[in-house]
Amino acid sequence: QVQLVESGGGSVQAGDSLRLSCEVSGRPFSNYVMGWFRQAPGKAREFAAAISQNGGRTSVADSVKGRFTISRDNAKNTVWLYLNRLKSEDTGVYYCAAVSAWASVPNKPDDFDYWGQGTQVTVSS
Repeated sequence: QVQLVESGGGSVQAGDSLRLSCEVSGRPFSNYVMGWFRQAPGKAREFAAAISQNGGRTSVADSVKGRFTISRDNAKNTVWLYLNRLKSEDTGVYYCAAVSAWASVPNKPDDFDYWGQGTQVTVSS
C-alpha cells in the first residue's frame, strides 16, 4: 500500500507563492508517476500537474501553466508543486496522487490509483 501525505498549504494573498509537498511511503517512490489535482468548493477535482517516475516528463494544465511547476526528488520520496502568482481562483484543496505507469499523459482522477488527504490553499484578493 502506498501512503501519500501532503503539506504546505495555507492562507495567502493574491500574488504570493506557496510550495506544496507530498511525501510518499510504503512502496518505492521511483516506481510511481506523481500528480497534483485541486478541488474548489462545489466543483470537480481538476488536474494541475504530473511528473514521470524519473522526472524526465512533466505535464501542467493549461489553466496554471506558467505559474505552477512540479518537481520530485526520488531520494527524498517527495514531490512538490510550486504555486506562483497565486490568484483567488486557485483556492481549493490540493491533492497528491500516484500511479505506477505513464501510458499516456495522466490528467484525470481515474488515471491515478493512490491519493493523499489533501492540503487547503486559500488565496485572498
